[in-house]
Amino acid sequence: MNKIIHKSHVISSHDTNLDSDYVEWIAELKHRYRSAQVKASVRVNAEKLLFNWELGRDLVQKKAEERWGAGVVEQISLDMKREFPEAEGFSTSNLWYMKKWYLFYTNQEPSAKLQQLIGEITSSINKIEIKLQQPVGEFQQQSNSNIVNKIRVDFPQIFSLVPWGQHIEIITRTQSLEEAFFYINQVIDKGLSRTALVNCIKANLYEHQGKIINNFNEHLPELQSKLVQEVLKENYDFGFASVEHCVYEEAELENALTKNITDLLLELGNGFAFVGRQKEIYVGGRTRKIDLLFYHIRLRCYIVCELKVKPFEPEFAGKLNYYVNAVDELLKTNDDNPTIGLLVCSDMNKIDVQWSFKGINTPMGVATYNNIKIKDALPSQEQLAERVQLLQKELQETKRLMNKTK
Repeated sequence: MNKIIHKSHVISSHDTNLDSDYVEWIAELKHRYRSAQVKASVRVNAEKLLFNWELGRDLVQKKAEERWGAGVVEQISLDMKREFPEAEGFSTSNLWYMKKWYLFYTNQEPSAKLQQLIGEITSSINKIEIKLQQPVGEFQQQSNSNIVNKIRVDFPQIFSLVPWGQHIEIITRTQSLEEAFFYINQVIDKGLSRTALVNCIKANLYEHQGKIINNFNEHLPELQSKLVQEVLKENYDFGFASVEHCVYEEAELENALTKNITDLLLELGNGFAFVGRQKEIYVGGRTRKIDLLFYHIRLRCYIVCELKVKPFEPEFAGKLNYYVNAVDELLKTNDDNPTIGLLVCSDMNKIDVQWSFKGINTPMGVATYNNIKIKDALPSQEQLAERVQLLQKELQETKRLMNKTK
């Protein structure tokens, strides 16, 4: 009769004598098998993407439409579907995407610029454990080509780490190589789904992320500073929150944001964990309250967030500095990185912010917000009734004039 060893989750048969060495070995086997599954999946994806890249390249280099007619792409689709009826990805539209994909990366910038972008993103993902066993291509200079007058680029290996659907969204929604590689890095680093990627592009993450006004370079190690600037935005879209009136207090804004905490965390970005609202700290026998306190899992640090419903004032920086120091003293442990201050206000003057940072030794940044919904922007019942009456009068007058002209 079989028995289950619950502690190790290993099923034992009647002819075995299990010990701790076996448990460790079987755990290692499971890990290796899962790793092999992941690598196999990545490898399959790499081969499919390489095929797509080369088909797009062939359409360009063979001048397929000029040589075989405007309907050649549709003909290729029919021929491939007939030969491989179970395969996906041979629709006419998908074949056009393959051509567009190849042209997007080979028909824009000089080779040196493209190599630089590939190098930057490759160095930033060296920490990723998934490695392809062999490179699937490298950059080459095509010295003699009357087909593509630009630089020919063989399939870059890092493209293998991005699903085809995400590649399509990137080439159809971005305008430059820099922007495209920014989102490629986001997909690889954060594992963005296709929907999440589209949301990031619609929110113009490329323009907003990493451009927050800050003093991180002065008060954080280089790597930590770079990571923080990648995480924080220069502007936050609070369109998910509603307040009662055009003129509202900070408490009302804070309440509107925390009522939709899931949306708030999504807008802040991956890695934010909500610690508390009006978080109490005790200093010198007095209680003080932090508007919003977060912990960022990837940065491994607390983030103190202060909200202001009016434009930036220099004294805001001093108060935020105080709260950051308090969290460092009272909550931060030796395993945590330095606490970050984030001030979010309705507007700001960059010179005011930069001057306010002078003499402050804590890392902080200042951002803005927009798109808060105002509930009383809609007409009241009384206003609606008045408008209905006016419309009725206008209709009656129109009918009277029409009857008069008959």
